[in-house]
Amino acid sequence: MRVIDAQIHLWARETSNRRWPEYGRSYAHGQELLAEQVISRMDEAGVDAAILVPPSWEGDRNDVCLDAAIRYPDRFAVMGRFPIEVATERDQLETWRQQTGMLGVRLTFHNRFQKAWLRDGTADWFWSEAERLQIPLMLFVPDSLDEIAGIAKRFPGLKLILDHLALFGTYDDQLIPQLDPTLALARFPNIAVKSSCMPNLVSEDYPFPTLVEAIQRVVGVFGPERTFWGSDVSRLRCSWRESRALFTDECSFLSSGDLEWIMGRGIREWLRWE
Repeated sequence: MRVIDAQIHLWARETSNRRWPEYGRSYAHGQELLAEQVISRMDEAGVDAAILVPPSWEGDRNDVCLDAAIRYPDRFAVMGRFPIEVATERDQLETWRQQTGMLGVRLTFHNRFQKAWLRDGTADWFWSEAERLQIPLMLFVPDSLDEIAGIAKRFPGLKLILDHLALFGTYDDQLIPQLDPTLALARFPNIAVKSSCMPNLVSEDYPFPTLVEAIQRVVGVFGPERTFWGSDVSRLRCSWRESRALFTDECSFLSSGDLEWIMGRGIREWLRWE
């Protein structure tokens, strides 16, 4: 089984020539994390490859992740950031997947001004263009699932992945009911979920019994073909290996075929990583 982590961040240190947005510093997971620092940790954790997601705190930069994908094409591919609010950048979308290592776009709608883009028309142009160009999307959209349901319905050819199960916070015994709005979106065949950074959703330690129950519910609704494991390792509160073992060792209800999909095959086929 080839194990592919559906989300890790790489980023470069902030310098006078590489300023981060002012808002970004409060979100940063550290000063830097580069490909060479990650590869040895992947090997230790039993992770064969990973989808690189440029972090929001660097702004709309993809260079560090694309460079890693070019140098290590068997280990990395990229879901890049795109400035949907900047009209002059729209032409970039036409050749987006022609960039070496680029698979699609990852958008974040987790703060007040980004959430507004889903409602004020700023993002409206983007969905039809991404569908036309067959560009898959990863979306971090806590608290905006009604808008995502509308997008999925209007653009059935647009592939959407909901990052972190569309959750953000620590829920403990409230986690299971908190899943319901996300699970309701399984009725749209163009929506999949990234079960990423799940240990951060609870305060309990490995083997995370609450998470095992949550995973059973998610896979029961979305199926293994639309449920993708990811670590988001730079903010993960357990070890990378424990994040992996939560699925491979603790979820006894998952067959070997289920695990093949969840742990790598699903994300590879959904994003057309060839």
